[in-house]
Amino acid sequence: MPVIEVTTPINAPPAVCFQLALRVDLHAISTRQTRKEIVGGVRSGVLQLGDSVTFRARHFRVWQTLTSKVTELKPPTYFCDEMQQGAFKRMRHEYYFEADGSGRLMRDVVVFKSPLGYLGKLVDALILRR
Repeated sequence: MPVIEVTTPINAPPAVCFQLALRVDLHAISTRQTRKEIVGGVRSGVLQLGDSVTFRARHFRVWQTLTSKVTELKPPTYFCDEMQQGAFKRMRHEYYFEADGSGRLMRDVVVFKSPLGYLGKLVDALILRR
């Protein structure tokens, strides 16, 4: 399965980064370019273990709906959400909050499996991995 990993330096305490990353309303604001909106589940505040949220957004010129659930939570260093419903066959997004020499790093690891067999693998290779 394809894996996307992104590391972002953050100049803030780990507990603050962790709490902000779990705020669904801030997530919707940070992805405004996709016109993402919350259409179900938890609509504001900090997500907790077992909470679900449903977003509607435009990706690749197509409106999509994705429901994600917080499946693991280890404050203030790690949490994971997994797709419950959406365009992918499977998607798992892990968030790590790590110390480095100059501050904090947020590391996102997204593992996904596209639908549609070989056609999905072609889309993965040509578009999604980039």
